[in-house]
Amino acid sequence: MGFPRQRLRRLRHHELLRDMVRETNLSPTDFVYPLFVTYGKGRQESIASMPGQYRWSIDLLVKEAAEAKALGVPAVILFGIPEQKDERGTSGYKKDGVVQRAVRALKDAVPDLLVMTDVCIDEYTSHGHCGIVQDGKILNDETLDCLCLMARTHAEAGVDLVAPSDMMDGRVGAIRDALDQVGYHDLPIMAYSAKYASSLYAPFRDAADSSPAFGDRRSYQMDPANAREAIREVELDIEEGADVVMVKPAMLFLDIVRSIREAVTVPLAAYQVSGEYSMIKAAGLQGWVDEEKVMMESLLSIKRAGADMILTYFAKDAARQLHHA
Repeated sequence: MGFPRQRLRRLRHHELLRDMVRETNLSPTDFVYPLFVTYGKGRQESIASMPGQYRWSIDLLVKEAAEAKALGVPAVILFGIPEQKDERGTSGYKKDGVVQRAVRALKDAVPDLLVMTDVCIDEYTSHGHCGIVQDGKILNDETLDCLCLMARTHAEAGVDLVAPSDMMDGRVGAIRDALDQVGYHDLPIMAYSAKYASSLYAPFRDAADSSPAFGDRRSYQMDPANAREAIREVELDIEEGADVVMVKPAMLFLDIVRSIREAVTVPLAAYQVSGEYSMIKAAGLQGWVDEEKVMMESLLSIKRAGADMILTYFAKDAARQLHHA
């Protein structure tokens, strides 16, 4: 038997050659860094279920965001932790709300940083749901008014992109109309289009104190068993004016990322959510895996599946690794 004429190892022998033929490359510019902002001053509160992540008061948030930008991370997305919550999440759409003030502070201190904001009332409601509740039912259309108000106050604060994550029907179109009516025609919308009712959000809900007080979110977030429905959600959001679409979570839904990448041409984001982050961190802290290598492999898998941008709590750590590579 003769030796094979095609030897795929030939291109793996030399490190520089491996680099030259690499099909997928990560860059710090692929990352969006999620940050939790809260009230007060000088506050850096550890999140027990998310080692290495914190709730930041605005003064310290600015420093954290500036450090990320210095590492080459171009964007952050803000999640607010208000001082008070109520049934309608009104603190989420006040002009002097914690996120609105954080946007202004970031644009003043780090003007070349892209600032995105989550548009959803779950962090601000006493019941923890993403919509107005009446008799135990989540009201879709009534919630849209709240989301439009929130998006508008974020725009007035100077945000660069708004990201509705609530999964109410019609919210992208409603927000687009609301922004256009007051002159924010050029403000992009990144829709959480295929957001699944996942168990991987638990650490985030711990961080934001936003676990539902009753029931769950399966009446508005997607069934993890459904793939074709994700394409429908994405196509509807694009029709309503979404500039970027998103899959959430990322790693357990890479098939969805790939199918959406093949179906549409708009930019595609994927969110490596809190549970994905925390599982890697926990295994790394126990010494069961090499945290840095698994971190980079996980991010590479998301990029390889077709994501143009990755929302990840590893943004700073991964950027450091890429600089050292």
